[in-house]
Amino acid sequence: MTTAKRQIPIALPSTGEEEWQAVREPILSGWLTQGPKVAQFEKAFAARHGVAHALATTSCTTALHLALLAIGVGPGDEVIVPAFTWVATANAVIYCGAKPVLADVDRQTFNIDPVDVARRITPRTKAVLAVHLFGLCADVPALRRAVPSHVRLVEDAACAAGAEQDNRCAGALGDIAAFSFHPRKSITTGEGGMVTTQDADLARRTDVMRNHGASVSEEVRHRGPKPYLLADFDVLGFNYRMTDLQAALGLVQLGKLDRFIAERRERAAWYAEQLEDIPWLRVPREPGDGRHAWQSFVTYVDPERAPMPRNAIMERLQAEGVATRPGTHAVHMLGYYRHTYGTRDDDFPGARDCDRYSMAIPLHNRMSDEDYEYVVRALRQL
Repeated sequence: MTTAKRQIPIALPSTGEEEWQAVREPILSGWLTQGPKVAQFEKAFAARHGVAHALATTSCTTALHLALLAIGVGPGDEVIVPAFTWVATANAVIYCGAKPVLADVDRQTFNIDPVDVARRITPRTKAVLAVHLFGLCADVPALRRAVPSHVRLVEDAACAAGAEQDNRCAGALGDIAAFSFHPRKSITTGEGGMVTTQDADLARRTDVMRNHGASVSEEVRHRGPKPYLLADFDVLGFNYRMTDLQAALGLVQLGKLDRFIAERRERAAWYAEQLEDIPWLRVPREPGDGRHAWQSFVTYVDPERAPMPRNAIMERLQAEGVATRPGTHAVHMLGYYRHTYGTRDDDFPGARDCDRYSMAIPLHNRMSDEDYEYVVRALRQL
């Protein structure tokens, strides 16, 4: 196959001297847990995404948990979740004591199918979790039309920092949203997440619950006139607070977000052009109604035309130094969900096929021209 062997990871965070220097201030100040840097990061993230409120958390999973609790999801409720998504999306519903109701996805976009969502509505439906998979916004206007007005729309925007739809940013499309800063995302804080909302009451509930249920945060208490008095605790909460170390890193990364996305968009367009004549490989495209965040470049292997099964293709590419991954997994095909809810592979054929035939190829901000050319050659020579 290819002549010069390289090792190209599926993703690699783009960090350097600026990030290294940014963490010095909280280390030297002694304020390491949630404090002034978290507040700065939240303010900057809210401004960038056009929302009134942003609240930093330990991960996107905990952000989702808080978002669902904030809108009142609890035992007896149902939340509609795409069947093709990372398992944390569905797990967060179970953490609330509610039931995840799976809906199928569109094989073209990998996102939840509004038509199937409409079929899943019951009197117990509390919310729909709209996952913006791989950085492409779900069809939020169609989802709004598909559900009754009292059903809340929660965005799982884990992959979608900087994405847009109809001139609005991800995180401002639904009632409340959750973002991820895992190292596979466009910007990272190591681990970390963010809740965004326009609703002041939802923001207040989230703020209280992420800090053990405390009536005031440690920063407010310590800077107030009576720091020696502990806060009151009127609700059950959690320790879901981001540290100032992570926030300092996040501030630097957020400042690079638009540059990162612009570079990824350019590379994605080049990939699409270079790979369009491979008949068995479908490539993702920029949406006509918005802006893809290009967290990942996820292709679809046509099983009828491919030279070998998807997994064999991935194995061959791995041998050539090109890392690949399935886009994500079909939740209904995972052991816990099969055993708990009795789901079968064919229950959600779109999600089943995306599980079997999706294939992410390397796309990140530390790849060179030669790396991209190497990936294309490796695919062409299969």
